[in-house]
Amino acid sequence: MTIPEAEREQLVTRRLRAAGCVFAEDEARVLLAEAADDDALESMVAERVAGRPLEQVVGWAAFAGLRIVVEPGVFVPRRRTELVLRQASAALAAAEPIGGPTTRRGPVLELCCGAAAVATALAVEHPGLDLWATDLDPAAVHCARRNLADQGAVVEGDLFDGLPASLRGRLRVVAANAPYVPTDAIASLPPEARLHESSLALDGGADGLDLHRRIAAETGAWLAPGGTLVVETSVGQADDTREALVTEGLRARVVRDDEVDGTVIVAVAP
Repeated sequence: MTIPEAEREQLVTRRLRAAGCVFAEDEARVLLAEAADDDALESMVAERVAGRPLEQVVGWAAFAGLRIVVEPGVFVPRRRTELVLRQASAALAAAEPIGGPTTRRGPVLELCCGAAAVATALAVEHPGLDLWATDLDPAAVHCARRNLADQGAVVEGDLFDGLPASLRGRLRVVAANAPYVPTDAIASLPPEARLHESSLALDGGADGLDLHRRIAAETGAWLAPGGTLVVETSVGQADDTREALVTEGLRARVVRDDEVDGTVIVAVAP
């Protein structure tokens, strides 16, 4: 006997709610839409109930109106990172010649790219970019290459390692959502992150700012004159992140968006 769709949705919603899913109704609708058949639905619901992030279960995350491929173990793009995208996009638009681009523009880099959500969205918003992305995690690099496809190059390496030397001093925009969770705080993260995302994408060291300090120290050599760095941070860490960048000779300011709960530092090279 076939169960009516509304009843199936209620059953899935109840199971998700019992497992502690805050947005159980919305998630149930996504799972029902993605499942090819009842067996697939049961498998997906079981994974979600066991704690795997919904985005890893269905294989994609919504980001800036796009579906970003997310594979198991890869950091899930958050809505707050759309602020990084918006600031990076604005910097590109400001640097665009009057009358629009006539040649391939950039180069542009997404550091610690994960699934490369920012780079992928920039490719849509600014066709013709010379796009690069880097990450230390091989799983993230594989996922990023699926998202960027032929729109950019993805390099496996620690920050700027592995990039061609020809990019030094030429990057127009660098966007980064580097790890900024203090090591001791990882244990208190939701299990979706703590158990199913790589620690490489989360652990920012004792105070969460180890990677931010390294980015501050290294980015100046790669930015073009007047080039822009946009780095995600938290409200509590913003002043320290900004100060690290100012110390390295960049003009830096804090940008906050309460709607997406996002905080970034926008820094400009001299």
